[in-house]
Amino acid sequence: MADSGAPDSSSHLTRAAPGAGGRLKHTLGLRDLIVYGLLFIAPMAPVGVFGSLDARSHGVVPLVYVVATIAMAFTAYSYMRMVRAVPRAGSVYSYASAGLGRGAGFVAGWMAMLDYLLIPAVGYLFSGIAMNQLVPAVDQWIWTAAAVVVTTGLNLSGVHRAAVVGFVVLAMEIVVLLVFVVAAVVVLAQDGPQRDWFSPFTGDRTFSAVAVLSAVSVAVLSFLGFDAIANFAEETVGGTARGAATVSRALLGCLLLAGVLFLLQTYLAALLTAEPSAHFAEHPATQGEAFYTSTESAVGGWLQTTIAVSKAIGAAFAALAGQAAAGRLLFAMARDRRLPKALSRVDPGSGVPRRTLLLTAVITACAAVWAARTADGLDRLVSVVNIGALTAFGLLHLSVIGYYGVRRLGGTPHPLRDWVLPLVGLGITVAVIVTAHHDAHLVGLAWLAAGLLVLALLYRRDGGPGPATGEPAAEADGADSR
Repeated sequence: MADSGAPDSSSHLTRAAPGAGGRLKHTLGLRDLIVYGLLFIAPMAPVGVFGSLDARSHGVVPLVYVVATIAMAFTAYSYMRMVRAVPRAGSVYSYASAGLGRGAGFVAGWMAMLDYLLIPAVGYLFSGIAMNQLVPAVDQWIWTAAAVVVTTGLNLSGVHRAAVVGFVVLAMEIVVLLVFVVAAVVVLAQDGPQRDWFSPFTGDRTFSAVAVLSAVSVAVLSFLGFDAIANFAEETVGGTARGAATVSRALLGCLLLAGVLFLLQTYLAALLTAEPSAHFAEHPATQGEAFYTSTESAVGGWLQTTIAVSKAIGAAFAALAGQAAAGRLLFAMARDRRLPKALSRVDPGSGVPRRTLLLTAVITACAAVWAARTADGLDRLVSVVNIGALTAFGLLHLSVIGYYGVRRLGGTPHPLRDWVLPLVGLGITVAVIVTAHHDAHLVGLAWLAAGLLVLALLYRRDGGPGPATGEPAAEADGADSR
């Protein structure tokens, strides 16, 4: 059987990597990791859901994102704890394997796979839709397929090169966001706000804590993607201990940066919006275009077009980051013989898992092109993309409890760090899963059932799940997260 738990040192990574083609190159720094995380999230992620959140929260979208950032901090904390103990590719798959056992690890990886394979498809589709609106003569499925080809080529060329290009695209998105901020401030200074200055935090109708929490359950989905940073733990400069510390800082930095950007843009958008939140609640069809409509009426059509172009390019590169993360997850599972061993090879020239990247590209391309050619493809695709990530988050929190609290691999358990905080994170995750769409529940259950069937076949092949063994790598390297 392949390795059966958390690595105890960097030498363990060598044993787990089959042949000369099983090692990933240490080429990524802190900036590169944050770039990948922000690319996956997208700096202007709230644009598409602003109207929906405004209707749900009674007009306090900025407050919703403050609460959502705090809620996601619990997930970031659990990632930071586990990446220092298990600094391996595969993210939550590796963490659950170490903290809960190889069976739970496979389930975590399997559920995360659903998220990582479908989120890039949604990004490619958004890019195709945006480009089709700008150039209607070319069908959106052609733009979608072109985005897949370009970003896959970059991922295959090497993780550092893809990160450099991604940094340029991210810089462009930040510039567009800054242009929006400056234009909005000028308009507000000249003409004043459409809503009261404090209404984005107090509401433009009766304040409701229940309404805020209902909107938070949707807003936290804007942050999905920052966790992809953990998949690059083996490609970070500095080796096991230093690399794990860099990934931890990148996770926290990415979450905080995204939270600040989301707060700023939604506050300004709320002040520019003439319609009350009740209008969006009564007319759901207007919710998707609320941000664009407010921008166009307050500032002008030129800014609306600029934002649309930025979203088209940004969505494709969000898919690039997602595809890269998915490739590392499949690589890690194949290296541990949870998937076909042929997928555990690393290209000696580029230093990337070429086979898993190509497999990921084919799957996401098929899903994205199908959705682009189907009338309700976007709705059907979006309805299921998040259930896998949320289930994996739940297992992540349980992994902290299992690794530190139950198995005591980090020494004497600390009640707050090893029990209370991950339990709060688990509770938040369960609450968001419960509020997910019914179709997402059905697809998630079907995917889980398929995973359990595969797991049963693996048990039969290997004669059992094997225990979660191994000493914490962080302690061996002197980088325990506490």
